[in-house]
Amino acid sequence: MNAVVEVTGLSKRFKDVVALDDVSISLHENTIHGLLGRNGAGKTTLMQLLTGQDFPPHGTVRVFGQHPVENAAVLRRICFIKESQKYPENFTAGHVLRSASWFYEGWDQGFADQLVGEFRLPLKREIKKLSRGQLSAVGVIVGLASRAPLTFFDEPYLGLDAVARQLFYDRLLEDYAEHPRTVVLSTHLIDEVANLLERVILIDQGRILIDDEAENARRAATTVAGRADAVDAFAAGREVLHRSGLGGLSAVTVRGRLSAQDRAAADAAGLDLSPVSLQDLVVRTTSGTDRKEVA
Repeated sequence: MNAVVEVTGLSKRFKDVVALDDVSISLHENTIHGLLGRNGAGKTTLMQLLTGQDFPPHGTVRVFGQHPVENAAVLRRICFIKESQKYPENFTAGHVLRSASWFYEGWDQGFADQLVGEFRLPLKREIKKLSRGQLSAVGVIVGLASRAPLTFFDEPYLGLDAVARQLFYDRLLEDYAEHPRTVVLSTHLIDEVANLLERVILIDQGRILIDDEAENARRAATTVAGRADAVDAFAAGREVLHRSGLGGLSAVTVRGRLSAQDRAAADAAGLDLSPVSLQDLVVRTTSGTDRKEVA
């Protein structure tokens, strides 16, 4: 699969704080990626470098095979929508959408009009008078209707209610099926987007912990529950991500796929095995940090 973005040895510091620590990743063509991690893990810093908003101090960044900074040929193929998106205050929502059509070669006005109706966006209302949800809808509509070959959504949909967020997910998936492009979703609402993701990138304290197909990531850990002594025996020698217990019962989350032999041994010991959701995997993997973090 072709790589739209290639990052090698990327590091960035803010004074004594490590934002990115020797990051090497690839973003695959026509793939929906989930960029996951805690607040301050380095997600936004990484996206800012990938979208040409800053020079990489250490390492290399290639987007469509070129340096993205001050490169019009690259930047016009990128759409970056973030939660704190800024617009001129005297603009209306309609002004924003009309302006967006000037910047994106693949802009679909008919699709934008459809989304305006579905999100119930008041086009004549000034940006400064929009609710948080309406402002989020503006960004979501721009990101979807741009049909940019490389589109980043940095949690712009947090202001949407549950119904509107589901509408966003549905329209993203439907339009992606008809007009494939590379999409990056940075989100804390992991359970909501888990079924959309084709590839998962988990970053914590500036380091990449997981970079794998989503299906592989979903099978990267298992919860083992039963009698405490049997659970402890089964978990011996394995990497334990989480442990809990009550009385004589215990449950542990262990990293790594279990073999058929492992499962047979667990069954013989009377242990229950259950898969770990993508959200739980992120929580278990990134809990307990000891270094400073930045956004």
